[in-house]
Amino acid sequence: MTDRQDTLGVPLGKPLEEAAVQEFAATFRGELIRPQDDGYDTARAVFNAMIDRRPALIARCSGVADVTAAVNFARENELVVAVRGGGHSVPGYATCDGGIVIDLSPMKGMWVDPEARTARAQAGLTWGEFDRETQHFGLAVTGGRVTHTGIAGQTLGSGSGWLERKYGLTCDNLLSAEVVSANGEFLKASEKENEDLFWGLKGGGGNFGIVTSFEFRLHPVGPIVLGGMLLHSFSRAKELLRFWRDYIEIAPDELSVSPAILTAPPAPFVPENMKGQLAAGLIVCYAGSPQEGEEVVRPLKEFGPPEVDLVQPMPYTVVQTLIDPANPPGRRNYWKAENMNELSEEAIDTLVDHTATITSPFNVILIETQGSCDKPGRRRRDRHRR
Repeated sequence: MTDRQDTLGVPLGKPLEEAAVQEFAATFRGELIRPQDDGYDTARAVFNAMIDRRPALIARCSGVADVTAAVNFARENELVVAVRGGGHSVPGYATCDGGIVIDLSPMKGMWVDPEARTARAQAGLTWGEFDRETQHFGLAVTGGRVTHTGIAGQTLGSGSGWLERKYGLTCDNLLSAEVVSANGEFLKASEKENEDLFWGLKGGGGNFGIVTSFEFRLHPVGPIVLGGMLLHSFSRAKELLRFWRDYIEIAPDELSVSPAILTAPPAPFVPENMKGQLAAGLIVCYAGSPQEGEEVVRPLKEFGPPEVDLVQPMPYTVVQTLIDPANPPGRRNYWKAENMNELSEEAIDTLVDHTATITSPFNVILIETQGSCDKPGRRRRDRHRR
């Protein structure tokens, strides 16, 4: 879930000269925001409130020409560069101190070809905006699990999501990209053009230039899928994780199930005795027909049974919002992640025992199902891990 289009390697240097800024502004069609301007604090804010940086200039770009102009301005004035897409980067790669933020968030153009099952999307889009357009045609690509995540950082950081077991990472579905390089050159990267650059963009992060648009391969998903959450008491967490681990090994690729340990919210669907208490859940998305999914999901529904069963046919766009409430912008976030080849007995015991000691209701443990390349019938692919 990263937004790492961060630096072009331009060293931090001398302060901005007013004449240089005015010359830049005369040719820039978007909005330039400086520390003395109204709206500066809003414009510099990013998803993670722990990141509190003060750029010298925020260049909100209207198109590729603005991006090129901003890159050239930064290079000529020896400014450190940060690039913002969705601004969702937890480490804060979408902003900087004393330099220029090249803000792509106004660039939200999108074009879907339903017959070819492709989409070209500008880098300022979020996954909620992207999914709204593709779902009009019953199409989707693996996207972020939080709708306000930007498509740019997610793709360039590899891109894990609910559809990953069936359709691979986001970067596995990248067909081409348009890039502004550090010297201001406009490039197209694909398997047939600038192949090395394309290889680097597919999960390698954002240090190879500024991607202004992405072309994706789409897949038939939705508009209605089987999805939702199953919630168990925390006392059953170890038992639930063992059951999930064994079942996901034999489940079809269409099924994504991510275990989560969280504090049950004070929502109407939560039993009174569980509200505000630790709980163990399964977040479900079946990327096939809901009718087929009912049989596949049945063992999950029968295990326990769960205290809360919210798994039902629903729009794919709703499934994409399931963990939005737990990830609002403006909180002070600290995230850690680990890749594991298997969920051993020791790992389950350690995970649950340590989770039992948490004190904040905002702490969440999420296990993302990435699947195994060695699973029978699965095409082996080389992947960049988040």
